[in-house]
Amino acid sequence: MKPVLPGAAIGILGSGQLGRMLAISARQLGYRVHVYSPDANSPAGQIADREMVGEYEDLDQIATFAKSVDAITLEFENIPFAAASAAEKLAPLHPGPEVLHTTQHRLREKTFLRNNDFPVTHFIAIEDHLPTEAHFPAILKTAGFGYDGKGQIKVNSMAELEAAWDKLAKQACVLEAFVPFERELSVVAARGQDGAFVHYGVFVNSHANHILDVTTAPALLPAKTFQEAIAITEGIFEALRVVGTTCVEFFLRHDGSLLVNEIAPRPHNSGHLTIDAARTSQFEQQLRAVCGLPLGDTHFHAPAAMANLLGDLWSEGTPNWSALLKFPEARLHLYGKDDPRPGRKMGHVTALGKSGVHAAEIVKAARHALLTSV
Repeated sequence: MKPVLPGAAIGILGSGQLGRMLAISARQLGYRVHVYSPDANSPAGQIADREMVGEYEDLDQIATFAKSVDAITLEFENIPFAAASAAEKLAPLHPGPEVLHTTQHRLREKTFLRNNDFPVTHFIAIEDHLPTEAHFPAILKTAGFGYDGKGQIKVNSMAELEAAWDKLAKQACVLEAFVPFERELSVVAARGQDGAFVHYGVFVNSHANHILDVTTAPALLPAKTFQEAIAITEGIFEALRVVGTTCVEFFLRHDGSLLVNEIAPRPHNSGHLTIDAARTSQFEQQLRAVCGLPLGDTHFHAPAAMANLLGDLWSEGTPNWSALLKFPEARLHLYGKDDPRPGRKMGHVTALGKSGVHAAEIVKAARHALLTSV
């Protein structure tokens, strides 16, 4: 396929912070950027050449948007299948509708993993009735539209399962066996239109209240575990025929084995540290893949860490940005959001260090400095 070269217009479905950082990368390489979402003055729209506001269900508007660009990608996976299909008929779309169809629905995703012999926790599909028996503890998760811990409840008995399903309005769900794990890991990687595959190694993720808190890279793992994580990721990319940047999240169990937790078919929160740490960021990599260009070098300049900045930091007023910026290693990234709600991702801070642990100490100290008096 003929590459889409700088000067062309790139369309992004979705206009949040991932779209913003993708738009910044596109502008740096000389592309024009159009974004589409229901929101005006969005994080990505503030950077784009054109911000089109419309519902994803409005297929006529989607068609108008697709006709205005030379290639399309997305910044989150909950784009309706019909919208992605309508867009793909008018401009190349990567990743494609079939990838979205699988990964935006937990039951389809986990069934795909199981059917293709990828390691995944035991699960039961719940559609129109509860099972007569189940093993506990377990996690009840909505089949669709869940992220950052939303739409999931831990249950310890059939009575708790019934109450949890009622709370989730008896919608389609997945009941997963609870997995005691040592660490949560992620592999951010990219696959080109020619099948080329590159990865950024393995990252370690720590969460707070089900939201990613800090990521460090590289993960200190036995070579066998590292190689297995990369091999599983590449296998998933090939089976899905992914084009673009995608993240595979893992549970590392205490016996050293890996389980795939989720697939995110777009740049990932844990990969934000690649902006400052890697020769080619995950966002530039997405753009290269979507445009049919050679994939970039993924080597790191140094070990790195990233800490999320949530709206909670604004609870006592404007954070002390000067205090954070006194840290010479810290790099601040804000998303242009004007409503700092608790739990909402407002930005992140990254740092390079002598090790991932050292870099994590820097970003956590820099973030804590935001709470000091101005």
